[in-house]
Amino acid sequence: MSDNLIERAPNAYVYPLLIKRLLVSALASAPDQEIVYRELRRYTYRELEARIGRLAGGLSGLGVAPGDTVAIMDWDSHRYLECFFALPMMGAVLQTVNVRLNAEQILYTLNHARPRVLLLNAEFFSILEVIRDRIESVEAYVLIADEPAADQAPVALNTEYEAMLAAASPDYDFPDFDENTRATTFYTTGTTGLPKGVYFSHRQLVLHTLSQTVAMALSPEQGRLHRSDVYMPMTPMFHVHAWGVPYSATMAGLKQVYPGRYAPDALLKLKIKEGVTFSHCVPTILHMLLSHPLATEANLSGWKIIIGGSALNTGLAKAALAKGVDVFTGYGMSETCPILTLAHVKPGLGADDDGLALRVKTGLAIPLVELRIVDSGMHDVVHDGKATGEIVVRAPWLTQGYLHDSNASQNLWAGGYLHTNDIGAIDAEGYLQVTDRLKDVIKSGGEWVSSLELEDIISKHPAVSEVAVIGVKDAKWGERPKALIVLKEGHAALETADVVALVKAYADRGVISKYAVPHDIVFTPSLIKTSVGKLNKRALRDAFQDA
Repeated sequence: MSDNLIERAPNAYVYPLLIKRLLVSALASAPDQEIVYRELRRYTYRELEARIGRLAGGLSGLGVAPGDTVAIMDWDSHRYLECFFALPMMGAVLQTVNVRLNAEQILYTLNHARPRVLLLNAEFFSILEVIRDRIESVEAYVLIADEPAADQAPVALNTEYEAMLAAASPDYDFPDFDENTRATTFYTTGTTGLPKGVYFSHRQLVLHTLSQTVAMALSPEQGRLHRSDVYMPMTPMFHVHAWGVPYSATMAGLKQVYPGRYAPDALLKLKIKEGVTFSHCVPTILHMLLSHPLATEANLSGWKIIIGGSALNTGLAKAALAKGVDVFTGYGMSETCPILTLAHVKPGLGADDDGLALRVKTGLAIPLVELRIVDSGMHDVVHDGKATGEIVVRAPWLTQGYLHDSNASQNLWAGGYLHTNDIGAIDAEGYLQVTDRLKDVIKSGGEWVSSLELEDIISKHPAVSEVAVIGVKDAKWGERPKALIVLKEGHAALETADVVALVKAYADRGVISKYAVPHDIVFTPSLIKTSVGKLNKRALRDAFQDA
């Protein structure tokens, strides 16, 4: 075998897959392209390169060395984008802190990852006030603020972000090193215990960027990403690198728009003013956008939006399509960097309903993803769109384990495949459909009932704004489904019998089991969400188990 290894000239360049490579083509082909932060800042890729160098130089002056971790607590901003590059490029590790966790969880993640420096937006001073005396590893604090706020800081600040950059040289010499060096770490949302740390190398992030960019560019039209697009994230940059899309957008040299804190009116105004054409978000954000008064008068046509984090139900997708939004599903998880599948509509399919039925599926595996549906013995189940099993995957960018947690890491990779703990089916065209989380599936009358399938059916009623289905204990059946429904304004007259009749019609046609028909319906003003906007099924079960 060794005789077949390629020969390399003594002076040949090995070219490790490092994050700094993602800047090369953009700086060559689009150096004057814009990066926009709210209404406050606008600069070019050429300036981005200089600011990345200045950030690395400033952090080096604070003592940051290769292998050190630096944490950031900020909203989606140009500063976050600069950290996405500068920190890994200098050989340090970027910790993106989930600012929507509670103070104790944030303290846990900081002490677990042990950052040496904390970049902190002034809006989070109240959190720092609570935990400052218990932070174990931070030696320096850097203030991030859109307006002067240093006098309000609960700790002694070492410097302010813009002042640090102004004092540093843009000509930082970013070295080459092993592409398997850890680049980033962040923590799961912790809905079932303490948050778990996941981590990714330069090689993994570069390959994920290339694969997802290829997948989005291969679509002939629907959901296609191209150089004329204007990108704006609507998923937090602290959560799985904003799904890795900022890396793709930068590599492609796109105009990028960063909105800061998410507010529907601000997002819609930026979309209109800056000509945004490509975004991604959880269903909750899409629902907020479509429900906002601005959406009734704004032209949203041509806005491509990937929906992930929770299932995209038919009702919400239909409402988006009616506004001209090119909406479709993406699937992944914190442990998968994250994108595994995208619900692009294959040419020749979905002509009758604008691909609605395919857009809400979990999607097609992107290049380099090996995705299987297996039974409890790790045997493949048939791809007929009906047989279900656990989704297990391999791809070159999946986290190799949980930070400082070998037991959980072994369970994650049992049998040599990463276990998603999601249940799904694959059809003959290769489309994956997640039918439920293992922990959320409802076991009723000896059958598994999909909460996601029920949510999709109930979402089709014109009076339903949001819906969650949970399993509640039942003495006879083990569990029964309970539907939690938020009504649209002006539809307060919906009756339980209307919902039951809607679902029963699907059961009568054999689409779903008779055990899936919920007779327990709760109308509620809101649904409990996680820190990243997903339905929090665990909290909903706790709150509504006996309601």
